[in-house]
Amino acid sequence: MYPPTEPFETGRLKVSDIHELYYEISGKKDGNPVVFLHGGPGGGTDITDRGFFNPDKYKIILFDQRGAGKSTPSACLEENTTWDLVKDIEKLRELLKIEKWHVFGGSWGSTLSLAYAQSHPDRVKSLVLRGIFTLRKSELKFFYQDGASHLFPEAWDEYVAPIPEAERQDMVLAYHAQLNSVDEETRIKAAKAWAKWEMWTSKLYVDPAHIAHADDDKFANAFARIENHYFVNEGFMTDGQLLESQEIDKM
Repeated sequence: MYPPTEPFETGRLKVSDIHELYYEISGKKDGNPVVFLHGGPGGGTDITDRGFFNPDKYKIILFDQRGAGKSTPSACLEENTTWDLVKDIEKLRELLKIEKWHVFGGSWGSTLSLAYAQSHPDRVKSLVLRGIFTLRKSELKFFYQDGASHLFPEAWDEYVAPIPEAERQDMVLAYHAQLNSVDEETRIKAAKAWAKWEMWTSKLYVDPAHIAHADDDKFANAFARIENHYFVNEGFMTDGQLLESQEIDKM
């Protein structure tokens, strides 16, 4: 990782009557443009994300997706789908007057990268994907129902704790109810438990600082609500859509 440099430009992009996105640009002003697509969905960007790229060679563009990070309104689920985000990426590219750019994403960022590249292949110089996640039902089942639970049993016990035993046959759906409860205390408690499960399991080695991030009310609420919203709706795409041959052939 490169030491992160300070952005030379920050701004906000109005993408709908509801949503306004935060974006920043760092690195070399006339460098090779690369856009970083963060994870979650709902995770937002972090200053360390700039460190994936050589600031002497790349024009580094980061932005917070709808409802995440510094974008507003926080944790908003309205007008928040995969295809809304794909349109937002294009609006940002047009705003910055970039003809083509490299697209870099990990985890959910890799999902969104594929969706964008399949929708706008003529705007993508290259794809760099890590921790690839394609939002198939089998992946969601492994992570949130039966699979990762066997690898991280202690973390799993904490994850299922807020959910009544009778509702645990579909953890994503059960969490959806609590994350959209009218009671704020219920929502935040569920959000922290959901976020903590992901923070615990998303790295090869458990990082206490990463797990502690889940204790932040604002972060946990946005992260958990948005991520769960996407997963309940299966990413707003058909199962395995991103891996279908006709979609891959578009890139």
